[in-house]
Amino acid sequence: MTFDLDSFLAYRLDRLSDAVSRHFQPVYRDQHGMTRPEWQVLAHLGEAETLTAREIVRRTGLHKTKVSRAVTALESRRWLERDRDDADRRIEHLTLTRTGRKGYEALTALLKAREDELLARLDSGELETVNAALRILDRMARPKR
Repeated sequence: MTFDLDSFLAYRLDRLSDAVSRHFQPVYRDQHGMTRPEWQVLAHLGEAETLTAREIVRRTGLHKTKVSRAVTALESRRWLERDRDDADRRIEHLTLTRTGRKGYEALTALLKAREDELLARLDSGELETVNAALRILDRMARPKR
């Protein structure tokens, strides 16, 4: 039995993930000067309102150093603020500022339009197939309990 890299699931998914990510880079990187980790931190804070860095690490799978750098960059933009936990001073609760919320809304509107543009290349049957396959892969990738 030979190993065929082009049919190896992890490799195929990685290539696809990279290609899709590059499709969205012009919005978050070129138009907004953000790195991918910064965008991911912003997106999770935009959905959850308040999170700790540890929660963001768990949600994104990013290394804690990348999350820390992204948080610092977003804070320097005045897009997020930190609030120390009263019970445990080592924990900081991260929240988008009003400026950060506006940036998040503007960015997600542009990204949604870019996603619509990408998905418009599929007919309804293909879109349904892609969504079904993604649900299966997501389920498959979850740890067994």
